[in-house]
This record gives sequence, C-alpha cells and structure tokens, in this order.
Amino acid sequence: MKSGARYIKYVAGMAGAGLAAALLFPAAALAQAADASAEAIAVDTVWVMLAAFLVFFMQAGFAALEMGFTRTKNAGHIAWKILVNLAISAIVFWAVGFAIAFGAGSGFAGASGWFMSAAPEAVDTTFASLSWSAIPISTKFLFQFAFAAVSLAIVWGALLERTRMVVYFVFAVAFVGFIYPVVAHWIWGGGWLAELGKQDFAGSTVVHLTGATAALVGALALGPRIGKYGKDGSIKPIPGHSMPWAFLGIIILWLGWFGFNPGSTLGAMDLSFADVALATNLSAAAGVLAAMVTAWIVMGKPDIGMTGNGAIAALVAITAPCAFVEPWAAAVIGGVAGAVMVMMVLLIDRITIDDPIGALSCHGVAGVWGTLSAGLFASPRLVESLEIGRPGLFYGGGFHQLGVQALGIAAVFAFVLIASALVFYGLKFTLGIRLSPEQELTGSDFAEHGMWGYPEHILGPDDGTPGATVADRLGEALPAERGKVKPAEA
Repeated sequence: MKSGARYIKYVAGMAGAGLAAALLFPAAALAQAADASAEAIAVDTVWVMLAAFLVFFMQAGFAALEMGFTRTKNAGHIAWKILVNLAISAIVFWAVGFAIAFGAGSGFAGASGWFMSAAPEAVDTTFASLSWSAIPISTKFLFQFAFAAVSLAIVWGALLERTRMVVYFVFAVAFVGFIYPVVAHWIWGGGWLAELGKQDFAGSTVVHLTGATAALVGALALGPRIGKYGKDGSIKPIPGHSMPWAFLGIIILWLGWFGFNPGSTLGAMDLSFADVALATNLSAAAGVLAAMVTAWIVMGKPDIGMTGNGAIAALVAITAPCAFVEPWAAAVIGGVAGAVMVMMVLLIDRITIDDPIGALSCHGVAGVWGTLSAGLFASPRLVESLEIGRPGLFYGGGFHQLGVQALGIAAVFAFVLIASALVFYGLKFTLGIRLSPEQELTGSDFAEHGMWGYPEHILGPDDGTPGATVADRLGEALPAERGKVKPAEA
C-alpha cells in the first residue's frame, strides 16, 4: 500500500511539474505544442472546453437581456424561446451545420462529415480547416456549436414581442443548418474569403453581422409592435420591465466574451489567449464610457440602456480584430463602437424599424465597424504571427486588407439578406409570422403558452382565501382574456 501511495504521489508530482513548466516557460510549451504531446493537447483541450462553456453560458445573458428590455407579458415566452432554440441548434448543427461550415468541399460550402461522421484516421482530412489544432474534434464541435447558437440568438433580438413561435422552429433550422454554416465556411472553413485573407478572428462578421442581417430581414417582414409609432410618425417609447435584469444579462455576456474571443485561439500553450482577453476587456470598457458620454450629450442624460449596450457594441466590434490589434487600438475600436451605437439606435428608430433591444446597432453596425477596423489597425507583428491577411492601413499596409474586409462584409450581407428573405417572406405568405393584434396586446406568454411568466402581475398575489389563489384566478381569467383586449386599445 505504501509503495502504491508513493507511486501515485510521484506521478501526480511529475504531472504538476510538467504543467507548471509549460506555463512558466513558454518556449518549452511551444516545443511541446509543435510535437503535439499528450500534455499539450490536454491543456489545450481543457482551455477550449472551458471557453465553450463560457460561450454556452451567454445564452443566459441573452435571456436576461431580452427579458429586461421587454415587457412582463412576454418574459416567460422569451425564456422558453432561448431554451428551445438552443436545443434546435445543438441537433441541427451536429447533423448538417458543422459539415457545411468546416467539412472539406468547395469554396462555397463544405460537403463532408455529416453527423460528424469521420473515421479517426480521416478526421483531419474531413475537417481540414480545423486540423491546425490537435484538440479532439468533439471539443472543436462544442465550441463552434456555441458560436452558431449565439448567432441565432442575435436574430430574435429585433423580433421580440410580436413573432409567432412557428417562426422560431422553421427559421432556426434554416439558419443553423445552412445560412450560418455557409458564412462560417467562407471565412473559417477554408472558403473563398479565407483564401483572400479575410481577418475575422472570432466572428464580428461570421457570428454578429450574420445574425443581425437576418434580424433586419425579420424586423422588416414583421413590422413594428402595436403602438410603437404614431400615425404622424412620432416615436413612442416602449420601456422594458427591468433594467436590473437587462444589466445582469450584459454582465453575463461580457463574461462569456472571455470564452468567445480568447477561446478562438483553440489552445493555451502559447499563452496568446491572455493578450486577446486583454484587448476584449479594454474594448468593452471603452464602449461603456463612450456610449454613456454620447448619450449624455445627445439625449441630455446618461441613458441606462444605451450605457449597457455600449459594452455589447464594443465587444462585438473587437471580436474580429481582437488577435490582430494592440491594446491601445482595442480601446479605440471599442470607444468608436459605443458612440456609433447610440447614434444608430436613434437613427434606426427614426426610420421606423422597431428593434426592441438594439440588436441591429449592437451586432450589425458594430460588427461592420469591427470587421473594417482590422483593415485599419492590424499590427504587422500580430499578422505575421497569425499568418492571416496583411497589416492594416494605419501601419502602412495600404488599402488591400481594408478592401478584403469590405468585400467580406458586402458578400455576407447580400447572401444572408437573400437567404433570410426567402425563409421569412416564404413563412409570411404561407403560415404567417406575426401574432394577431389581440395576441400581441395580451402578450406572447398567454398567446403562445396559455400562461404568464409573471402571473401575479396580472392576477394579484394569493390572499389565502378559498378559490382566490393565483391558480384559481388563472383558470378563470385565461378563457375570458381572449376576447377582452381589442386592437383599438393600442
């Protein structure tokens, strides 16, 4: 027994010493990574799995953010929608999306590895675009699935409070199964934009612009919420029910971005993920302050919602260039994103596009700015290290990289716009995509689920008397509620 205990202690000590040496001496770590040693693969795998879990947890951030920025009568439906779409994303991306995004194929789309089917010895050829990392394919899939689910979550931000649930089912399958994977293949999967050297380290274009473009199409197809705009063109604010909920969501999303951007290194041994995390954090902080000051100047007060969305816009913007830019540039990129977001939210509202949480500005406009910023600020030393594209304009790299970035934006926007329009308008003229006026005024919770997320807000608290509990009153109120609210009351 004693000799066995000594052996266990010896093995544990050697393993700990090896890990410490890898972390304390980067040169040794790099040598191990080059040899794809078991220890290096293990460390990289643990890091990427942790990053995947952080990105997965961003769904909780989206749920809190969306619930906070909308009304109580839709809160339960929003929570349900987040969970159901997460489940759809997991199945569809496993079955077809991952193969289209990262499978070997043409410059347009992958065409191998359906249902992640590949013999162990053929994994690196089936998913050649990911073969540069030695971590298991299951880890790569989980990380990329979390990204696909985030992009889908972005779509619904501009469609809240008036969308029928059938849209969630149909569009989720189309988006995660085809639209998003095609864009991912173009840029990350060895497609034609990757061949041109487009820089999008963690997805300002792939994840955020793709989701926001689909959201724009959906918002146009749906039209604004009842009561949002007057007949004279006046804008009528529809306040969310809980800024604390919204800000909890924003903080969760900020935390999740430490998996989103640094995790895209797909490894920890060279320690570069720490530099990416620093750039991410500086950008978010600058975005908060810039949005607050801009809102203060333009609106007369430091608007709460605008300040919070400044963090989201900045995080979206730094997602593309996070590994290509120096810390000072990250702060500039985030600050510009936060300021521009405020102006674009006001402009989009002025042209009567109803976007309840500012998704079009935070993910679309900021995604465009972030993608272009790589063509401006990409550092020569970081570009050389990553071996993707060329240095930015401000470093003497000329307009080449900026042009590639702009071409990628235009191509992705056009493709997603057309593909999303086919789905949204196809649904609109067949099954229908919008709740009836009565259902919208009553709320998605009751209209789609026959219950409320906050029943006490509608029915009052229990008072303990027989027949007067919330459950009793809920049973009596639901049938009567259907005919109670008329569109004229909007």
